[in-house]
Amino acid sequence: MRIAVDAMGGDYAPRAIVEGAVAAAKEYDVDVILVGKKQAIETELKRYKKVSKRVIIEDASEIIGMDESAATSVRRKRDSSIVKAIEMIKEGRADAMVSAGNTGAVVCAASLGMGLLPGIERPGIAIVTPSLAGRSLLVDVGANINPKPIHLQQYAVMATAYFRNVLNIPNPRVGLLNIGEEETKGPDYVKETYAFLEKAKINFVGNVEGKDIFSGKCDCVVCDGFVGNIALKIAEGLAEVIAEFLKRQIYSNIWSKLGALLMMRGFKRFRKQMDYSEYGGALLLGVNGIVIIGHGRSSAKAIKNAIRVANEELEKNVNAKIIEEIKAL
Repeated sequence: MRIAVDAMGGDYAPRAIVEGAVAAAKEYDVDVILVGKKQAIETELKRYKKVSKRVIIEDASEIIGMDESAATSVRRKRDSSIVKAIEMIKEGRADAMVSAGNTGAVVCAASLGMGLLPGIERPGIAIVTPSLAGRSLLVDVGANINPKPIHLQQYAVMATAYFRNVLNIPNPRVGLLNIGEEETKGPDYVKETYAFLEKAKINFVGNVEGKDIFSGKCDCVVCDGFVGNIALKIAEGLAEVIAEFLKRQIYSNIWSKLGALLMMRGFKRFRKQMDYSEYGGALLLGVNGIVIIGHGRSSAKAIKNAIRVANEELEKNVNAKIIEEIKAL
């Protein structure tokens, strides 16, 4: 498998991106194509005594910044690392793409450059989160902030296909994110979506509240990109605050420190379970190709795992399964 990686995207690019790519090429059965400014990438690669021959450089002279307009930058910066990585997939020189760069630009470039799967009208960003039942999938977390009910229905179908074929849950439960469980609650488009989901050939369990994203009540949580992105950022912020509160309490006195030593293994397992870098990145569902979107703050570990996730999507042929589910719908 050949994974194109946006070497210039993210807060810690290109160093963290290159480090993650080098580790992935060594650990997984993949060719990693680092797309970006050749000189900057080569400078980072010199930090390693030995680099796998499966790490390849594809020169791209431009960078799309995090604060740039998605549509404008994609149209004007044709030689940017994001646009070029997408073009490589379209041309058959890469099988998947990973980027921790400008999310809007990645969504725009992928939608325009590769097109959407048959029957899909809008792409959605799906992210795997920990839950009391193991894992849950939240979609959409930022691709489409003004969706129609049919778009949310398609997200639910795609999420179901993903859970069945990647996370190996044969009949995943799908919930619609709302302000209450009652069918009559929420804005009109959410009420309409409820009716759409009832008609779909999925295991729809009704409305769920924000707390249910992590409670394990359902496996897939569907919402619009505006609400999903806010929910995701709140969860990230809360996790960081809880970790800081815990740290303060542990170091508050000698007895707390001794107790923490006894619980160290448990703390390490907890930290790993809550660490976003373990999950790699979010899948851009609905585009005619495999695109993994990483957190802007992605570390080398997160990039390595994002490449792993991209490889898994390819091996399990997720898009073909999604097409089958959409046809059935």
